[in-house]
Amino acid sequence: MAEQELKFDKSGLDTWTEETTFEVTRERVIEYTKATNDPIAAHLAGDAANPVFAIVPVFQSLMEPALEVVPLELFGRVLHGEQDFRFHRSIRPGDTLVSRARMTGWRGQPNGTAACVYLECRDQDGQLVNEQYVTLFVRRFDTGDTVGTLGPDHRFDESLRGAAPTATVTQHVDDDQTFRYGPAAGDPMPIHLDEDAARDSGLPGIIAHGLCMQAFTAWGLLTEVGGSDVSRLKRLAVRFAKPVLPGQDITSSIWRGDSSGGVTTYYFETTVGDAVVIKDGLAEIAD
Repeated sequence: MAEQELKFDKSGLDTWTEETTFEVTRERVIEYTKATNDPIAAHLAGDAANPVFAIVPVFQSLMEPALEVVPLELFGRVLHGEQDFRFHRSIRPGDTLVSRARMTGWRGQPNGTAACVYLECRDQDGQLVNEQYVTLFVRRFDTGDTVGTLGPDHRFDESLRGAAPTATVTQHVDDDQTFRYGPAAGDPMPIHLDEDAARDSGLPGIIAHGLCMQAFTAWGLLTEVGGSDVSRLKRLAVRFAKPVLPGQDITSSIWRGDSSGGVTTYYFETTVGDAVVIKDGLAEIAD
């Protein structure tokens, strides 16, 4: 099919996927904690999960809505552009989590099209555990229009750049990080595990999972400004800017923003050397 004939199908918007169920075990929480180098005691004991573990129960539902909207021929161009978590409570062992997803809209632009998938995760009693806005980016395909809605804004507050960061944390990405994270997260994508597959995709080699790097920023924020208490984290949003390679160090600079209603907003940016790899980072932490 010629590219000019490819079109997004708006009839697939706002259609819920079938519900999927996930049983949270202490062992899986501990495996994920270790796979993300998370040092927080409650996470290492498996009493509560790293915030980004929230992607694991919904992973099966993540791409399904896109299949109803995005032409299959374009799936090789899809990148994970942004991830925005809204936490109602932390995930704990013994939870039975029920998830579903729907695509809410897209926006075409010259370098590609951004499309948003909304996911909700509830417990066995039907209470919301978390909500997620996942922005997928289809490289080099411009739909030429805007349909529906995208995820909420989380742009960096540029007025903060003139001040010194509230905190800075540097973390090392291990050489075997992707081989530990892939099984722990249930993410088998070859670009994270196979050197040849990564190079065939135009990458310099195996790259770290974006969500693994977000999990690093999550525990970095919690240890630096959140009292290592995952129950205080109410929102965590990032935009993935550039890939991180195993063996590199990432440095997150954190700025304190406004406080309102018992919640303080923090803005952050993560770099490898001079290159920004995670931008428009935002966290909301209960005081």
